[in-house]
Amino acid sequence: MDAHKEELGDVEDGVFQTSRALQMAMELGLDLVEVAPKAQPPVCRIVEYSKFRYEQKKREKAQKSKQHTIVMKEIRFGPNTDDHDFNFKLRHAQKFLAEGNKLKAYVQFRGRNIIYKNRGADMLAKFAEELDELAKIEMHPKMEGRRMIMIMAPKKSKG
Repeated sequence: MDAHKEELGDVEDGVFQTSRALQMAMELGLDLVEVAPKAQPPVCRIVEYSKFRYEQKKREKAQKSKQHTIVMKEIRFGPNTDDHDFNFKLRHAQKFLAEGNKLKAYVQFRGRNIIYKNRGADMLAKFAEELDELAKIEMHPKMEGRRMIMIMAPKKSKG
């Protein structure tokens, strides 16, 4: 803020008429920029506009880099998936959840396998039980077309 005042010289803070503020900006060879239009009265600043935009974009970029996007990872089973494949997919699921991603586990029924819905439900229940410490169920298993889908989200770590 002190560097800002040095740059502007002897301009004082206060409430001014728009015409007076524009005149002050022109005398300094700078721009009058509205920084808070919804404030009562609106807040303006006398700055170099290109520098103001550069700093604004820099702040926006810094905020965007701090955001964490949630990724939905998918794991697919068949109704006849054996134990080795189940455990392999379970390890992948644990890794995905540890990274903070959501998980969509589903059993894909093809052709006549649709008669084994109970196997699919059992498999997803076992899967949820194995991941109980890492994840919470957001959507319990339900049929959508030829798929039985379950969605899980990572539990928040305590610490």
